[in-house]
Amino acid sequence: MGAFLKSEVFMYTHNQQQIILAGTPIEKASKAVILIHGRGASAEDIITLEQHLHLEGMAIFAPQAAQYSWYPFSFMAPVEKNQPALDSALDMIGNLVKEIEAKGIPADRIYFAGFSQGACLTLEYVARNAKRYGGVIAFTGGLPGETLALDNYSGSFAETPVFIGTGDPDAHVPVTRVQQTVEQLQKQQANVLLKIYKGRQHTISGDEIEQANKHVLA
Repeated sequence: MGAFLKSEVFMYTHNQQQIILAGTPIEKASKAVILIHGRGASAEDIITLEQHLHLEGMAIFAPQAAQYSWYPFSFMAPVEKNQPALDSALDMIGNLVKEIEAKGIPADRIYFAGFSQGACLTLEYVARNAKRYGGVIAFTGGLPGETLALDNYSGSFAETPVFIGTGDPDAHVPVTRVQQTVEQLQKQQANVLLKIYKGRQHTISGDEIEQANKHVLA
């Protein structure tokens, strides 16, 4: 990712949560996107997606995880091992969505994008709170848990476009869990595009950016 952003960025604190805000000021924005960084990364890292994704006209929110991690263990660990951090992170996203809606942007114009741990967190939030969103982008992620807690997932995405890209194999996210995730989202009436890249490293590829722009952000 490059070093220069298209718009001014600044950090603010909401409910003790540090968040980078970029893109179009929310008072003038027609849409909003929440970007969730991966383990060991930062809001400053994930905000550089502004240079690559079609986020024109959007208010961009990138929250910062404490100690650069949203939850302590692998997303494949039993969910209880990642508590209370996982629930706290999910609540953070929910509060941010409410803040955006209070500014006049409805759910069907709110987008989500995350990478790795951030993609897993993003998918868990939207699956637990399914409705018609603007779109969802998960760069290498799946629903968390040693096994999927299907009772947690409810609501209909009403054909919300979802793009999931992953490598095969990936050191952190098994393809089988990604496929299970796709099946669950489709049961909730999401319009899912899955792309599996043989031998791809744990990163975001140019083709994934292109597919996300076409399927979710067109």
